[in-house]
Amino acid sequence: MPKINLLPWREALRRKRKQEFLVALLGAVLVGGLVSYGAKLTMQSWISGQNARNALLRAEIVELDKQIEEILGLENQKERLLARMEIIEQLQKARPQAVHLVDELVNTLPEGVHLVEMRQTGGQISLKGSAQSSTRVSALMRNIDSSEWLREPALDVVQTVPAGPGRNAQFTLFAREVTLEDGTGEVVQ
Repeated sequence: MPKINLLPWREALRRKRKQEFLVALLGAVLVGGLVSYGAKLTMQSWISGQNARNALLRAEIVELDKQIEEILGLENQKERLLARMEIIEQLQKARPQAVHLVDELVNTLPEGVHLVEMRQTGGQISLKGSAQSSTRVSALMRNIDSSEWLREPALDVVQTVPAGPGRNAQFTLFAREVTLEDGTGEVVQ
């Protein structure tokens, strides 16, 4: 039988397949490299875009922080102004009280009683004076108790001292001033 050598044909086919495999492998590596490079570029563009947005947000946050500080400063200034306005309003309300107090003291002083000193601390009033007798001091306390601007008379000291032909009673007493509530007209002690 004749012998046919198929080896060179198989060898050629093997080389051709090997070459095709290497070309396919090289193509796959190139496509994989291109895909990975494209993915890398895409990710870098996403990251740079996000970094740009983050920088914009940081700049806006800094701007908003400045505005918040301004608002807080304005709120503090507003609180201070409101406190000043409240103090001025209280002073405006208290202006007629001093007049009423002095007028009421004049009306409550019985004959024969003289005031030497008057001090006011808050709503507490301290009166020092002299009277012709201790009964006139009692009359003063009754007048204070029935007054609409003074309340709670409390006698601290009564001393009888010689004064010329007679004797005088020097006294110290305390009373509480009545204040009016704002706008309601109700009396508050």
